Amino acid sequence: MRMRPTVSWTPAADLPPGTTDLEPVAEALGTGNVLVLSGAGLSTESGIPDYRGEGGSLSWHTPMTYQDFTADAHARRRYWARSHLGWRTFGRARPNAGHRAVAAFERQGLLAGVITQNVDGLHQAAGSEGVVELHGSLARVVCLSCGSLTPRRDLARRLEEANAGFEPVAAGINPDGDADLTDEQVGDFRVVPCTVCGGILKPDVVFFGEAVPPQRVEHCRRLVREAASVLVLGSSLTVMSGLRFVRQAAQTGKPVLIVNRDPTRGDQHALTRVALPLGTALTTVAGRLNIPVDGQAAA
Repeated sequence: MRMRPTVSWTPAADLPPGTTDLEPVAEALGTGNVLVLSGAGLSTESGIPDYRGEGGSLSWHTPMTYQDFTADAHARRRYWARSHLGWRTFGRARPNAGHRAVAAFERQGLLAGVITQNVDGLHQAAGSEGVVELHGSLARVVCLSCGSLTPRRDLARRLEEANAGFEPVAAGINPDGDADLTDEQVGDFRVVPCTVCGGILKPDVVFFGEAVPPQRVEHCRRLVREAASVLVLGSSLTVMSGLRFVRQAAQTGKPVLIVNRDPTRGDQHALTRVALPLGTALTTVAGRLNIPVDGQAAA
């Protein structure tokens, strides 16, 4: 029997409480060589909901798994209908104050790199350059047969042409750009094949139940080894793809700091967890370090 991937986690009762004290975060960034690990919570202020926070999409949505996508043509049609609709909103999202602050820290030479679990490209849109997209990017599409990579905008155009008049109203959208539609709304949505070989197209992202490419994992492990500390931003660390880097840092004695309003699976390994909104927290830290954000002096 195929097992579903782990998508939820119940906090232990003895986890340390969150704080509002940003001084440890400011001290770490002031020292430099900080590795940022970001999650969906960093993008909520850009209008993209997270999975597990208050109102998170897991309360109404079951994520598509790699196994279902590859094995079931009906599942692929449902996914692409929902993803095509979601892309219209997702593609319009813009970086928020948290993304801009991370980019400002990088410009000041304070970061060892950025590992993001997000697939929205908002770090790069804010100006960050040293970004490892742990789970890939929705801006690219890959063929599962020939491996060809194409821009998502090209696929969006092809899907528009194949599905003229497709304008359902979605109940919501999740962090991977998958809108919530009923089977009736999906209807007979037409999926288009690879233009190179006719194979199955998939967004160039790591689905639930799919492994992160080993070379990408090793690159991230190297970043952890070379960093002085790890700063987690907006991730519950529920899935092992991100938690393993926190555990690696803690096992080697590197400080781990977390900014996340809710408890995380990595709290036991952290020096502190700051329970504040990310945009406010990061711009406050930038102000304490006198680092300009968006070209203006941080207040």
